[in-house]
Amino acid sequence: MSHGEIADVVVIHPTVHRDERGSFAETYRRSWFPLGREMVQASRSDKVAGSLVGMHYHLHQADYWYVVRGTAQVLLYDFRQGSRTQGATWSLVMGDGNPIGLFIPPGVAHGFAALTDVTLTYLVDGYYNPDDELGIRWNDPAFADVWRVEDPIVSDRDQHNPLLAEVTPERRPIGLLRAT
Repeated sequence: MSHGEIADVVVIHPTVHRDERGSFAETYRRSWFPLGREMVQASRSDKVAGSLVGMHYHLHQADYWYVVRGTAQVLLYDFRQGSRTQGATWSLVMGDGNPIGLFIPPGVAHGFAALTDVTLTYLVDGYYNPDDELGIRWNDPAFADVWRVEDPIVSDRDQHNPLLAEVTPERRPIGLLRAT
């Protein structure tokens, strides 16, 4: 386990056990995240190479990501007012060649670009709530030049998210994640 370049983001480096049959790794354990809460829902995202998802954020929900197939560039942006790393951007590669898990606290905007065909699994600590599904435009000037895909495949929703400067005060995350 290590902490990322953004406050409260935790990177997990699972031990991979290999033999002639293949491999095994423990990819998630609740005790790894002292500020985290119980994860209550699991989801899977399969994307083709060149796809880009994000930038999404939640006011109340934390995510835990693990890439089980392929390679993805992940981009994080600390959108939390009052965070010691407010405004920080962090890009990292997950998946083949870098089998890490990533805990993303509420208020940290997150997205990923599929550098290959990719399967990303994620756990969340809140059930789906459409009022907590927020976003910033993927190509906002704050992080547009960081992406490692040219001419990405982007959803209609992500094409029309607001720019950072257009996010209204009630949609801005304040404070840090607290243990419950």
